[in-house]
Amino acid sequence: MELDYIENINGHEQNIVRLYNFNKAEAILFRDLLVDTIILKRKKLDLAEVDFITPRNCNLIFGLFKSDEGIMTKDNETFFCVLTIEGFTNMARLLEPFCKKESKGYEYLYDIDNPTDLLFCPTAT
Repeated sequence: MELDYIENINGHEQNIVRLYNFNKAEAILFRDLLVDTIILKRKKLDLAEVDFITPRNCNLIFGLFKSDEGIMTKDNETFFCVLTIEGFTNMARLLEPFCKKESKGYEYLYDIDNPTDLLFCPTAT
């Protein structure tokens, strides 16, 4: 699984942080890590510390917050995805199809009016 940041993907100042290039087994590992670390233990999850994720041009840290804010950054290198427990529970639910079978589809992992989206896609395209 790889992690990167793509700035201004559509000419309308929309950006994406993307988790990509993974298979079903890695999708399961990611979902289980998200559930265990954030939802159950209520701790932050720093993807730079995860063995099966290779950061390309950025890092992403997940953490709990009092409201669903999505991805924020000050430097376009370190990103923070801050959501409520409900937001992360929904994210885990959105990961389920990738954990059941190999897929070529993709999913945005939250629906918040924010300039940076979080994209989960098994292929690099």
